[in-house]
Amino acid sequence: MRLRNTRVTLTRALAGSLAVAALTVTAATTAIAATTAGDATPSPTATATATVTAAPTAAATPTATTTTAATAAAAAAPQDLAATLIRRYAAFDANQGVAVDGRYFYAVDNRTVTKHDRATGAPLLQFVSDATGPLIHFDSGTVVDNKLYLAHSNYNQVPMASSIEVLDTRTMRHIETFSFGIDRGSLTWIDRHDGAWWAGFANYDTNGADGRPYGGGSQNTQVVKLNDRFEVVEAWIVPANLVDRFRPMSNSGGSWGPDGRLWLTGHDNAEVYVMELPEAGTTLTWVATVALPDVEGQAIAWDRSDKKHPTFWAIKRTTKEVLNFEVPFKSIKEAPAAPFRVVGPGSFVP
Repeated sequence: MRLRNTRVTLTRALAGSLAVAALTVTAATTAIAATTAGDATPSPTATATATVTAAPTAAATPTATTTTAATAAAAAAPQDLAATLIRRYAAFDANQGVAVDGRYFYAVDNRTVTKHDRATGAPLLQFVSDATGPLIHFDSGTVVDNKLYLAHSNYNQVPMASSIEVLDTRTMRHIETFSFGIDRGSLTWIDRHDGAWWAGFANYDTNGADGRPYGGGSQNTQVVKLNDRFEVVEAWIVPANLVDRFRPMSNSGGSWGPDGRLWLTGHDNAEVYVMELPEAGTTLTWVATVALPDVEGQAIAWDRSDKKHPTFWAIKRTTKEVLNFEVPFKSIKEAPAAPFRVVGPGSFVP
């Protein structure tokens, strides 16, 4: 979605040039016709037409530019859609988020993660990190090849530090760890997509343990792409108007959807924000907002195990429930093409 066909832009430019040429020919024909009829002085109408034609092309530009800008702004506004609730599950660990695979879902709390049977909702196994242990704040999880990758942080201690903790989904035993140490913020989610790892590092307006904004403010939140050694290879920021919806908290959940877009949630709102990677620049493109009935923010998961019928998972932490949704992802329109063009002599922009 980062590369777009440039034929649309070129076609529009060509159409504009042809329109100007047609206007010039029409005006000239009108003036000649008036003179041929024996009227040595062109009529007021012919004069006005000739004057409009003779005016520099730039004279007509403000109106066209204004119209184009208004159209682009309207096209760029995120769509509003709504999800449909399929099923609710009681889950005592549904406090931070949920992860899912083809047969099970995993309710995530600060120090505990419980594996549930999807068919019955029954809890089967629970991983527990005691209060004296090193794991204090799980934020979310994603399942890849029978491993549950958990985003972990020391929220709200300073300095901010994060790690990835890995459980075997069959036994729920802890099998791997990777520490980011002091990094870009507080790790809130991780996911696997298109041969790479992706993660969200949250920063907050709310105060940390030192009484200062945790991470310097919500605007410092970012999404990163990582290689298989969990090294950052690219990073993006979140649009300012979306950061305002996160405030005073931050981006809590992230999951790549079956549509090839990145779906993000905040800490509290009953909605998920659909993002695309930008064609250029540093800021993610916000293309849609999907209402999630009864959801209270926090971490999310797309069930990608059933490619014909993918579903969306979230939690309601006040009632300790995991919620499963149908989401109209096929109705989401692509973001408008970036306003790039190439011009030649006579059309250079000063």
